Amino acid sequence: MTMVSLPGLKDLIDSISRERNLPRHAVQAALREALLKGYERYRRTQNLEKRHYDDNYFDNLEVELNVDEEGFRILATKTIVEKVSNTDQEIGLDEVQLVAAEAQVGDTVVLDITPDQGEFGRMAAIQTKQVLSQKLRDQQRKMIQEEFQDLEGSVLEARVLRFERQSVIMAVTSGLNQPEVEAELPKREQLPNDNYRANAKFKIYLKKVREGPQRGPQLLVSRGAAGLVVELFSNEVPEIEDEVVRIVAVAREANPPSRYLGPRTKIAVDTLERDVDPVGACIGARGSRIQVVVNELRGEKIDVIRWSPDPATYIANALSPARVEQVRLVNPEGRQAHVLVTEDQLSLAIGKEGQNVRLAARLTGWKIDIKDAAKYDAAAEEQKIAAEIASQVAQKGATDAEDFDSDRVSTSSLADWEREDSADLSEESDET
Repeated sequence: MTMVSLPGLKDLIDSISRERNLPRHAVQAALREALLKGYERYRRTQNLEKRHYDDNYFDNLEVELNVDEEGFRILATKTIVEKVSNTDQEIGLDEVQLVAAEAQVGDTVVLDITPDQGEFGRMAAIQTKQVLSQKLRDQQRKMIQEEFQDLEGSVLEARVLRFERQSVIMAVTSGLNQPEVEAELPKREQLPNDNYRANAKFKIYLKKVREGPQRGPQLLVSRGAAGLVVELFSNEVPEIEDEVVRIVAVAREANPPSRYLGPRTKIAVDTLERDVDPVGACIGARGSRIQVVVNELRGEKIDVIRWSPDPATYIANALSPARVEQVRLVNPEGRQAHVLVTEDQLSLAIGKEGQNVRLAARLTGWKIDIKDAAKYDAAAEEQKIAAEIASQVAQKGATDAEDFDSDRVSTSSLADWEREDSADLSEESDET
């Protein structure tokens, strides 16, 4: 059997494997696909009168790569027929029976169709090189997807490599002795307090593993995701890892709307154990546990509050560190609450540019209005809320009525059409 020689094939595979962090079998698979594309290019140039090839025309071909002998062969699977109409995919019964008398029509045989060493051609070699580069990139993308798919939503160590536009390109690894791969940290996922200098190390949250022919890094990571805070606490607090304490909700503003505000997070925790203080477990002795998380997030302010099944208690806790006098659930169905505080607690409850109450609302899922307890008129506020609810009901009723009228119009039009159709049929019957 003939073979096209590829001197240095073994060393080439080993070097590509090291440079691209790919196993040797993946490099060999990419090389076989590239050589097959190169041979297809060679066949097209040899058969110029056949201008059009179907997409599946060369599906009966395969490449046999011999690393030890440093070469390759092209093999074709052909169907045995009485009369050959396509020599690329068929072979005559008489020809096969010269070497295998038991052969029958419909059987298949594998033939060596490797071209001579000098016939492969310069253009085919260029095609092979181009396809090999593409296939190696595809293999890398596939391996990254397989390696990191199960790690979505977890925290990884990362190192800053370089900057591309406003994104930071980081090197991350999935575990011990695994090669580093590139990940993208977009501008919107960065923290304002971070200093992304070259080789600086951070803990990042793996947000998404991109799929498909993606140019550039496939991993999308974040420093601003709420999941990063959750994972950092889970790693630092054994009670969370042991499921004694659970994180119920998180509200984070990693990139505040104003440059005068710093990043801030509120996290609600709970436990079913009577002897365990979930807030104290997360804070640690003298704040040791929460300080580790704060340091990793470059000084971000974090409020750990106790979750409660009672909405009023939960809302009051969520507005920490402000002291709340009373929480009135003025519209439970609309999840609207009025929170009464003393005058000296108003600014603390609202927070700078409304950040504290905004995060509390996101954490609890309630619309929160902060009111001065001394100036609060309960009767007037109840009338105002009742009027708002009545207005909403009226608007909903009007919308439903409009929908009902449109249905009636449609039904009426259908009935008119049916009457007209019946009349036409009657006239035709009379004429007959």
